[in-house]
Amino acid sequence: MPAAIGRDQLGELTEQGAQLVEVLPAEEYAWAHLPGAVSLPLKELDERRDQLDRSRPVIVYCHDTL
Repeated sequence: MPAAIGRDQLGELTEQGAQLVEVLPAEEYAWAHLPGAVSLPLKELDERRDQLDRSRPVIVYCHDTL
């Protein structure tokens, strides 16, 4: 189930093995991204979802700088 989380919970979940996915366009990910995050741009997420481990929770992050 989707749920909003805070910074502290993000750290706890990633320490427990959750996958951190940034859905920013590749250019924005290259410019700045969260440590340990993988890049799966939103427009490619559906076709590349097989790159995720379905047995581990997924945290999706997108920060719009506009």
